[in-house]
Amino acid sequence: MYPVLPRDFVLGASTSAYQIEGAATDDGRGPSVWDTYSAEPGRILDASTGARACDHYHRYAEDIGLMEQLGIGGYRFSIAWPRIQPTGTGPVNGPGLDFYDRLVDGLLAAGIAPMATLYHWDLPQALQDEGGWASRTTADRFEDYTRLVADRLADRVRYWCPVNEPSVVTNLGHGLGNHAPGQTGLRHSMQVAHHLLLAHGRAVRALRDAGAASVGVANNHSPVWVAGDSEQDRAGAEFYDVVWNRLFADPILLGTYPDAVAEMLPIEDGDLELISSPIDFYGLNYYAPALVGGPGRQDGSAGVGVDQQVLAGLPYTQLDIQDHPLTDFGWPVVPDGLREQLAILKQRYPELPPVHITENGCAYSIGPDEHGVVDDQARIDYLDSHLRAVTQAVDEGVDVQGYWTWSLMDNWEWSVGYTQRFGLVHIDYDTQVRTPKRSFGWYAGLVAANS
Repeated sequence: MYPVLPRDFVLGASTSAYQIEGAATDDGRGPSVWDTYSAEPGRILDASTGARACDHYHRYAEDIGLMEQLGIGGYRFSIAWPRIQPTGTGPVNGPGLDFYDRLVDGLLAAGIAPMATLYHWDLPQALQDEGGWASRTTADRFEDYTRLVADRLADRVRYWCPVNEPSVVTNLGHGLGNHAPGQTGLRHSMQVAHHLLLAHGRAVRALRDAGAASVGVANNHSPVWVAGDSEQDRAGAEFYDVVWNRLFADPILLGTYPDAVAEMLPIEDGDLELISSPIDFYGLNYYAPALVGGPGRQDGSAGVGVDQQVLAGLPYTQLDIQDHPLTDFGWPVVPDGLREQLAILKQRYPELPPVHITENGCAYSIGPDEHGVVDDQARIDYLDSHLRAVTQAVDEGVDVQGYWTWSLMDNWEWSVGYTQRFGLVHIDYDTQVRTPKRSFGWYAGLVAANS
């Protein structure tokens, strides 16, 4: 029996531009920070890039056909800023915007509601060369870009997410250095955090001006578990909660920053008022809880590509979670963590808007057997258990209105390249053959059962 979801609940799937589109130099697209970062030796686990990925740019019609088979009510994708403005400024690149025009029209013709993310980490390299997100002017450029896109697509895109997972851009890209652009430093990363949030606020304003239907966020969250009983452990876990969770939710939903970091942020008059502009939904990306203790613990876990000196300088230590099954990525499978995180959001933010789970999924590197069947029962179990956690949260009073699984298809997974597979559809990266997995059939059944 499938999980029984609320009436009018949206079941969808998510992707992002650089992870699936390929066509990195086609039709005037400019380079992004991820093109640059992935070309640097030693940055990517398998030394790959997203230059070809799933070739979705050329095969989007085939992929919409798969979505029709799946029966999903919504598809979340991201728009590549370097396709719209190859250098991050100036007039629109017509062929690049035309692609998303065709994609949106194709989705609507298939009865699938589009959810567009404006920034899923692919900053034009030319803007990075001028300071990137550490520069306040990048938020100005983001508003210009948003207006170009909204002018063409706001009449048809149902949901908008300005910035995807600013905590990852901040903490991994500019704090730990294992995501593009590979920078480190706490105060530097706090500047980046504020400018990303400012960009969010300016994009909300631009989208409202264009008559956008529903504007939200896509913030990732992890419930934080304290690793020990010492005061150092509690303080470390509290700081981690601030920089991973509250730094991005508090200003949007409360109009304030947490005291622990407020003095490090380059706030100007009117910034918080803009950042806290009302939104129509809160997008939650959830993968696992975080087990955190005080600084310098010897039992800490190191992220892929993180310098040990950087880890040693942090005011907390993140540890591996024991006694839970692991995905092939090594992430713990904790379905109740999703219910817990939804409860935390409801408790912390009394005016929490309706919630969409904008990402949730798992990596299992199972390929086709001799009969062409991809038997990924572990993914089915994962999806089933996490959706049941959603229904429990709904029963506890959280207004959850959608679930958009990560991901529609296998893709290029950032710093670990093609080594991890999150998709409902298996991709043969040599031939680009798409093979729906058993989880694809299960998810289709879930959609039908709840239609």
